[in-house]
Amino acid sequence: MGKNKTKAAGLKKIFGQQIFIPIAALLILAVFNLIADPGFFRITLGTNSAGNPVLSGYLITILDYGSELAILAIGMTLVTAASGGQDISVGAGIAIAGSVILRVLCGRDSRPEELQAPIIVAFLVACLVAMLFGAFNGALVAYFKIPPMIATLILFTAGRSIAAWINNNELPIVSDETLSYFGGFIPGIPIPTPFFIAMACVLIIALVLRFTNLGLYTQAVGINASSSRLNGLNPQMIKFISFVILGLCVAVCGLIKVSRLSSINYSVIAKDIEMDAILAVALGGNSLGGGKFNIWASILGAYVIQFLTTTLYKFKVQSDALPAYKAVVVIVLVVLSTPAVRDYLAKLGKKLRPVAVKEVA
Repeated sequence: MGKNKTKAAGLKKIFGQQIFIPIAALLILAVFNLIADPGFFRITLGTNSAGNPVLSGYLITILDYGSELAILAIGMTLVTAASGGQDISVGAGIAIAGSVILRVLCGRDSRPEELQAPIIVAFLVACLVAMLFGAFNGALVAYFKIPPMIATLILFTAGRSIAAWINNNELPIVSDETLSYFGGFIPGIPIPTPFFIAMACVLIIALVLRFTNLGLYTQAVGINASSSRLNGLNPQMIKFISFVILGLCVAVCGLIKVSRLSSINYSVIAKDIEMDAILAVALGGNSLGGGKFNIWASILGAYVIQFLTTTLYKFKVQSDALPAYKAVVVIVLVVLSTPAVRDYLAKLGKKLRPVAVKEVA
């Protein structure tokens, strides 16, 4: 009897962990692919067009493209926790950041033979611009009390037009292969560069959360802004900072995106990525209404979303249909996270527990 109670308590503790949700989703996808096609997990070492060694396979694709989403999930988690809402303009923001990078690199010539500025300079300029747009969204939310989705709808609507205007509606092309390293492979290293960039971002946010009170303040503001103000915090500033940090994440993703093609397509680049970022936060078990968060669960959730996307592509699901499948996942997660459903499940668990105890006895 005591052993059964101990096991039940242990299982309850495991299931109660927030990161259990993305881990469970990851295991379900892994088992499904293992049954459907074990070749899904095959990784091969080959060479690219430049003759450099590169790893290839579905898992490498997940690692590659999931890293973009992981970077974005860091900022989206902080915005969601602090403001109780989501930024739906990140896709347009990536288009702007990518356009700025190409503008700085190309100068007045849309197809220059040589870079007109160092890549690091172009990236820093893009960071500044993306953070300014993040500050714009943050100001609307924090100081003008506009709901996040409504506030970011402005940039969502106009962002891609702004990106096209930055380069005079031209499609610049960078011929210098150095730019391609950020979205591809560094010569001699077979693992995709975006993974290393994502790990660098994870390390930075880990240090920030470890040595500052940003995480504590963000949760406090998200749980109760009025109470946090009485305790000496500035809720407006915390919300504002979270949007600025998201802007920085957007700039990093913009660099990776334009690096993949050394060009840009304003209407297609990062299309629907905001939905994936929001889904990564939800899959991480974070409340979309703000408050307590687990950024590591969001990062894992980002790779799970890419796992799902890659699986759907593998089974030849049309790209236009992908949002529909993801929308179903969003609906399920949002419904399960509502207080009414959680209370019902808790009551159901209490009712079933005495029955289980009697059967064991």
